[in-house]
Amino acid sequence: MPRLLLLIPVVVLATLVLGTLAIVACLLVPGGRLLMPLARLWSRLVLWAAGVSYEASYDAGIPRDRPAVYASNHQSLFDIPVLVLTMPVDFRMVAKKSLLHVPIFGWALWLAGFLFIDRSNRERAIRTLDQAAARLRRGTSIVVFAEGTRSPDGTLLPFKRGGFVLAIQAGVPVIPVSLNGGTAILPKGSLNPRPGRMQAVFGAPVDATTYRYETRDDLVSRVRDRIGGALAGAKGV
Repeated sequence: MPRLLLLIPVVVLATLVLGTLAIVACLLVPGGRLLMPLARLWSRLVLWAAGVSYEASYDAGIPRDRPAVYASNHQSLFDIPVLVLTMPVDFRMVAKKSLLHVPIFGWALWLAGFLFIDRSNRERAIRTLDQAAARLRRGTSIVVFAEGTRSPDGTLLPFKRGGFVLAIQAGVPVIPVSLNGGTAILPKGSLNPRPGRMQAVFGAPVDATTYRYETRDDLVSRVRDRIGGALAGAKGV
């Protein structure tokens, strides 16, 4: 409980102050370029208040000069701040529509060009993915949580296909991202974090241009196997 008593005011104040600054920055300089420094500061404050540290490793083949789809598993609410701090390139994220309704936080993300998907409406979801494909073609990497929601116990859930179809359509590689440690720190359904350490493993790119829409499930399986393998390796350390 003492950790939660520190985390709540830090999250509220950081979101209020930095989120407001982010909104102003995005209005003054459209495109969201000024958001990321504020987002990284927000992430550091949140992880510090929760007692969460992190480490990251990167495959040497990850492209730094062209866009990609970064497909990650999802264990905890702390996955987002860890990704903000460890992503090797500028990015935008495809997030659940519900985040758009979070005051200040959601508004800042929307102004910065983050995309919000409504999976209950197929037509709207397709339009969102089309927008994400356009961002990729313009050179911005996209992050997707491949499971679509947080895993309750850290075990990989079935992967949604949207992010992989996106990579095939845009002709960009998929980077498997394995996030580990979040379940032990703050499992789904809990509001009281435990101090701990998270790991982000950015794996070798998977070339999506060798797949077609009809073989999208093969791409999903290949990336899922890589993410699962990295998670198994992390747990075995």
